[in-house]
Amino acid sequence: MHDPGVDAVIQQWTSEREQSAEEVEAHRIATSWLAEAPQASPAASQAPGIPGQRGAAGAGAWAALDSADTTYLDAMRQRLPDAPDELLVAAAGWWQMLGDVREAEAWWDAGISPLDQRALDYRAAGLNPDDLAKWLGPLTVLEHLRRGSAPAWCVARLSRQRRDAAS
Repeated sequence: MHDPGVDAVIQQWTSEREQSAEEVEAHRIATSWLAEAPQASPAASQAPGIPGQRGAAGAGAWAALDSADTTYLDAMRQRLPDAPDELLVAAAGWWQMLGDVREAEAWWDAGISPLDQRALDYRAAGLNPDDLAKWLGPLTVLEHLRRGSAPAWCVARLSRQRRDAAS
C-alpha cells in the first residue's frame, strides 16, 4: 500500500517534535528553575475536583487512561513500522471510533493509510471498504477520493451505477 501523503505526514510530525539546541537549553534551564521553586504543602496539593465527591470516592488520584487500544497499535505498527509511536497513538484513537480492528484493517487493506482519518468521513457518507476498488469512469473510487472528490459524490455515482446495472 502506497499513499503519497504518509511519508509527508511522518516527516512533518517528526520535524515538529525535533528540538533545536536553543530549545533544549531553554528546557534545561526551566526544569532546573522549577526544581528550585518552593514545594507546596500537602494540603495545598490536593487533587482537583469537588471535595465531597473526591473524599467519598476513596482514592484521591485520577485513574490513568490509555488513549489507544493496544490491538490497534499493534496492527498499525505492522503496517507502518517507521511511524513514531505518538503519531500511531493519536491515529489509533480516531480509528477506534470507526469500529473494531477488523473493520479498520479492511479499510487499510482497501488502500487507506492507517494515518488517514478520512475513512471516518467516507464511512459517514455511506462508503465501505469494498467500494474503494470500484471503478467510476477511468478512476477507482479511492483514486477519485485522493484527487479531492467528495465522498457524497462518489456514493451518488455508485448508487447511480448500481441502479443503471439493475435496469
